[in-house]
Amino acid sequence: MTGQTTPGSAPLRYRPGPARQEIAELLDGLRADGGVRVVTGEPGCGRTAFLEFAARSFRAGPVWHVRADPARTEQPHRGLRTLLRAAGRPVRVPGDGTAGEVLLDVLCAAAAASPLLVCVDDVHLWDTASRAALGHAAAGVHAAGGRVGLLLSAPGHRPVDREVAGLPVVRIAPLTPGDAAGLVDDVTDGTVDPAVREELVTEAEGNPALLLALVRRLSPAQLRGRRALPRPLADAEVLTAVAGGCLTGVPADHAGLLLATAAAARATGEPEADADLVRRAAEKAGERAAVPAAEAAPSAGARTRAPYAAGPLPETLALVDGRLRFRSALLGRAVYATASPERRRAVHHALAGSLADPHGVPALLHRSWTVTGPAPALAAELAAAAADPASALPPGPRRAAYTRAAELTPDDAERAHRYTAAARQALLAGDPPEALRLLDAARSRPAPAPVRGGAELLRGAVLLADGPVDDARESFLLAAGLLAGHSREEAGAAGLGAADAAWAAGDMAACLRALAPDGPLPHEPARVLTPVPAPLARAADASATGTAPPGPTGSTGPSRSALLRDHRDGMRAVLLGRFDLAAAPLRRVVERGLPADEPERLLRSAAAALLLGDVTAARRTGARALAAARTAGSAALEPRALEYLAYAELRAGRHQLARTHAEEGLRTARRAGQRNTAAHHHAVLALAASIEGERELVAEHATAALRTARRHGLAQAATLAQWALARADLGAGRSREAADRLGPLVRPGARRGHFAVWMLAVPCFVEASALVGRPEQARTVVEDFALWAGCGADPQAPAQLLRCRALLAAPEAADELYLRALDRHEETAGEFERARTELLYGKWLRRRRRLGEARARLGEALMGFERCGAHPWGQQAAAELRANGAAPGGTGTGHPSRSGPGRLSRLTPQQLRIARCVAEGATNREVALRLSVSTRTVDYHLRNVFATLGVRSRVELARLVQQAEKTGAQL
Repeated sequence: MTGQTTPGSAPLRYRPGPARQEIAELLDGLRADGGVRVVTGEPGCGRTAFLEFAARSFRAGPVWHVRADPARTEQPHRGLRTLLRAAGRPVRVPGDGTAGEVLLDVLCAAAAASPLLVCVDDVHLWDTASRAALGHAAAGVHAAGGRVGLLLSAPGHRPVDREVAGLPVVRIAPLTPGDAAGLVDDVTDGTVDPAVREELVTEAEGNPALLLALVRRLSPAQLRGRRALPRPLADAEVLTAVAGGCLTGVPADHAGLLLATAAAARATGEPEADADLVRRAAEKAGERAAVPAAEAAPSAGARTRAPYAAGPLPETLALVDGRLRFRSALLGRAVYATASPERRRAVHHALAGSLADPHGVPALLHRSWTVTGPAPALAAELAAAAADPASALPPGPRRAAYTRAAELTPDDAERAHRYTAAARQALLAGDPPEALRLLDAARSRPAPAPVRGGAELLRGAVLLADGPVDDARESFLLAAGLLAGHSREEAGAAGLGAADAAWAAGDMAACLRALAPDGPLPHEPARVLTPVPAPLARAADASATGTAPPGPTGSTGPSRSALLRDHRDGMRAVLLGRFDLAAAPLRRVVERGLPADEPERLLRSAAAALLLGDVTAARRTGARALAAARTAGSAALEPRALEYLAYAELRAGRHQLARTHAEEGLRTARRAGQRNTAAHHHAVLALAASIEGERELVAEHATAALRTARRHGLAQAATLAQWALARADLGAGRSREAADRLGPLVRPGARRGHFAVWMLAVPCFVEASALVGRPEQARTVVEDFALWAGCGADPQAPAQLLRCRALLAAPEAADELYLRALDRHEETAGEFERARTELLYGKWLRRRRRLGEARARLGEALMGFERCGAHPWGQQAAAELRANGAAPGGTGTGHPSRSGPGRLSRLTPQQLRIARCVAEGATNREVALRLSVSTRTVDYHLRNVFATLGVRSRVELARLVQQAEKTGAQL
């Protein structure tokens, strides 16, 4: 064991979120009150880096930092003596069992003058006596508090030693994809090909040591994407380099059990396996294995000992409720990869013979891994089992079955077809990169046009959710051409997919061409009006999205073709501004989807309802589509259902409900690997936050949306994000900035925003232009907006149009226009838009010295803004009331109570959400994950919460929130 005075460098700086925030909170606590943490994680996760960063960051007092030396740990109390010697405290260590008390006294004495931090790396390598003493001292520090901090690191692939069991644990989380990508860019000087980087990040599964090992394995040409990557990417040598030390010296019976467990889990796609199955298979394979029978499984968390002579269960495995699992998934991968091919085949053969259903997918997969060449009969059986609609298998095992079936298939056409089916399951499982890799494999051999068309149809769907949308459009168009002579239905679905990709890119001409029933249009319209800031064709057909369940060819009836035709005709009529021709086909799509329980048909119905401007039907069908997607367990459909629902709520003026759905949608889109869908959710969150006045949140979500939008050509998401930024400016009284930002988006020209979004931003532009004295810049766009308002697809537009005309009208006409606008607002449910009209009318009245009328309008505006949580707009109304000589009422923007629960009314909606989460005991990291924001944003808002409420700690904040709940104050 060696004393450590200068911590080495570590890649922890690539963890700005989870680890650094955890350390910051921990160090804050240690400086004030002391404490103990056992830092753990799987091999290569960065436990040592965690302790080094903590030691380097601690400035409040001395740091004792030691690391175990495995070669010098047998002598009792050697570890303890080394710690004391490295700290300059050569105290005699008694051998009468009181060493722990001596250590506790030493620690407390050292912390008398200033806080003390003690970092002990690899505490499991200490001798037992030293561990016992350290555990005793740690328990005393933890119970008594004080200014002593203890950080003890221990590996996560084995149970924590009993001497330190029961102490609070910090588990190092895997690197986020963004942090992992940053690490790759740094170590390669940014020369790595983006597709290669993404595959490296996926293969490493957040493990920094494995990620660096994979980078070192590749040549410069491979890193730049100029040569093919080795397969498998993480081979036995790489995995052994990272985790092999944890498997050194494993007994033969344990090795057999570990291999059988890893092989059994591989067939199900789950991290665990039935213990009795593993035992039977290991015995059949001739492996020496000892494991308790399933019925003898102990309760969770217990260290299991087998009733056999072989001794205890391997420390790397946990047995819970009759099921075995590796404590570290990385170790499971290493065990399987490092076993010889003969041993792996023997274990798979034994597992296949031990399963109750010899024709199920798990048994067939095990059989397939025992063969080394083409096996057409087995491949056909695997594909049939994977396609069985009666099976309850999730997409993961279905993908594995289709993939293995393709590998065993000698026929090129059938092989490509099965790879495509595997890719469809990968997309359903939320793994777009794997879906693209499987589609590349489908391309590797010649195949007939229908097979190639099906693969391109799916490729378009993958890229539409997570890739450049122009590339998606070209894949859809290629699919339409390949399928045209074989399946009109699938060709039509491909056309709708191409239209959706063109829609997302803002290419109206390409969208119309894709929707043309008999080729390109002979002419384009002079002016095209489109109504909704939401994707349309993406829900038009399950085949277009690659989410149709497996089934026999020709299983769909003519009604499906009719729905596709209605959807196409309705969309095309809307784009041409012919809403009289669009209503009937789109209404049929809505009505036929409402009674359905299929998420694809419900999504199509929601899209048609948004086109019609029927937000009630859109909200209803969107909610049903979400429920159906969750019931089906579809990782690919749930983010899209939430996207449709969030847009419908925005259109209905329910921005807080839209925010709730978008926060959940963002989480599901990230899990499903759908970056384009995530960008739309970011845009919705930015729009919602722009109403509530969360400037930091608007900027964060708008930046995230724009980052993906610029990389993937998402003109629609980009326009929405820019609109959100401008509306935040307008709400904060920065009218000039809002007008300058919105001008290029709404005025005619090459920079005009997305064709389906720009007119929605016109009311903001007109208001900003009028407020800064530039009304002439808005007159042309108001006439364009009048055409849009007249189509009847947006319930808010008629009232907004009258408000715009009032802002630009002469005084003798403005009064009547404002009143007519307020009358039209009575026909809709949008609280925010009505309050905006009341505010502008109140301002207009006050400047004409009609103070009594102004006071009434401004008071209505203030109450409306408070009801919908639009705090900056409410502050504008309150300021106008004060200028009018009236003291504003209400709780959110007037003069709230300076003490007691009423102080909470001074917080913004986002600050309230964060305060409630903190009061429930959540860390800043947990709050960030729950609200889909960064930890930095939570830090910023929490500082403002403390300053606004005058509290100094999380405890005081929790007490204030609890008091408010008891007294019934609004949170």
